[in-house]
Amino acid sequence: MRALVVDDSRISRLMLTRVLTEMGWEVSEAVDGQDAMGRLYGGEVVDLLLVDWNMPVMNGYELLCAVRANALLGDIPVMMVTTESSMDQMVKALGAGANEYLMKPFTKEHLVDKLAILGV
Repeated sequence: MRALVVDDSRISRLMLTRVLTEMGWEVSEAVDGQDAMGRLYGGEVVDLLLVDWNMPVMNGYELLCAVRANALLGDIPVMMVTTESSMDQMVKALGAGANEYLMKPFTKEHLVDKLAILGV
């Protein structure tokens, strides 16, 4: 299984990558939504996107909308992993097609639970 972690925070990318790697995932990283779209349009195949909301250039919500609008990418499960904790933001992301929502800070157990909910 391959995951793409999209976050402008190096620390967040490292934390997610470490947990996913321990679980047997292959992980690549992108620093913002534009970087992620470049990888996906460039042919990188992933089974899961873990996306921060607040990033420069293209934020996570914009990335989510772009992925869902693309027929070739639209079925990739997307988990928002963000500090955005308001119910409005969560509803907005889920309404736009996010499959799960994990709030920072999180524990390894929280991430594992969310992955289990996704069935991955």
